[in-house]
Amino acid sequence: MTASAHRNHGLDTLRAAAITLVFMYHYAVFVSHTNTFGVFSEIGWVGVDLFFVLSGYLIANQLLAGLVQGQRISFKAFYARRALRTLPVFWVTLALFFIFPDQLGGNPPPPLWRFLTFTQNWWLTPGTAFSHAWSLCVEEQFYLVLPLLLTLGVLLARRWPKRAAWWAWGVLLVAGIATRIYYWGEVGPDPRGFTYYKYIYFSTLCRADEFLPGVGVAMLRHLHPLLWQRITARGSRNLLLGVLATLVMLGLVHRAMYIEGYGYTFWMTALGYTGIAGAFALLVLAALSPSSLLARVRMPGAQRLALWSYSFYLIHKPVAWVVAQQLERWHPAEIVRLPVVTALCLLAGWLLHRAVEQPFMALRQKRVPAQFRLAPAAA
Repeated sequence: MTASAHRNHGLDTLRAAAITLVFMYHYAVFVSHTNTFGVFSEIGWVGVDLFFVLSGYLIANQLLAGLVQGQRISFKAFYARRALRTLPVFWVTLALFFIFPDQLGGNPPPPLWRFLTFTQNWWLTPGTAFSHAWSLCVEEQFYLVLPLLLTLGVLLARRWPKRAAWWAWGVLLVAGIATRIYYWGEVGPDPRGFTYYKYIYFSTLCRADEFLPGVGVAMLRHLHPLLWQRITARGSRNLLLGVLATLVMLGLVHRAMYIEGYGYTFWMTALGYTGIAGAFALLVLAALSPSSLLARVRMPGAQRLALWSYSFYLIHKPVAWVVAQQLERWHPAEIVRLPVVTALCLLAGWLLHRAVEQPFMALRQKRVPAQFRLAPAAA
């Protein structure tokens, strides 16, 4: 059986949608400087939020699948697998920014140690080189903490019922909201956005709760299997709820997140990020419901774009900027510039995936095929 046969078409579609949204946003901000893609040029940043939800589900699903069967996480193996998955491509892209700083935008990057320790997103000043690595820093910090929390949860579950896990999940969700409320009180509306981005948008404490809806989907699947079967049996309903919730939240983000001349609003800052993640989690649930169209229909090109999405995310922004600068001498029309920039970004993402990411994924499968060790008793 081929590797593609094991893939979930719905999750591939969502991952492809996430990277497409991010590309549309970055293209409008750094290349065309206009709303090339309409509303998505303004709110395409929510693609990062969708990545957070997907990561929350995928990693929690892998870990919980073993934990509920009585296995224990091998922290050494888990972190080795994550390192082989994320570090090689990141290091190659990082090297390009430090070797060719002038050619890749001219703005100085933060100190190298901030990238190597994945703390670059802490108090990050907007506009610095390789700034889009902030989301990878948040993800790496999430990967560091999640297995510890889940292991602790299994130990507690031996003495307290499963609802304790949901209480802990809820406390963490509320903590993220409370943190944004606190920092919004310190920052205020911030019409220019620099302080808002530095202390709220890029902040791990202010964005980590967006992983939790994805984690919640994994908890529902493994802690309540009978309920999971009943819910996922209604695929069309799940998809309808996910689409409606997403449309409502995207509309609110577009209309209420930022007001010209005022800045970022309180209620969307406090609850908007969590609401977006919750809506996306419903789409993840629909993607995991076998009878939904999202799960059954294989979108053309979605699987390939999903496979390349990590490499594409890291490399697309500098490539788009360089290509756009080179094209400026000919003053091309947008109908020419857009496909050229898009094609070369895709080519760069594919090359990085094939040359770096894919070989290290194969090495991971060979050297660290599993991230569990058998436990003597069931969880």
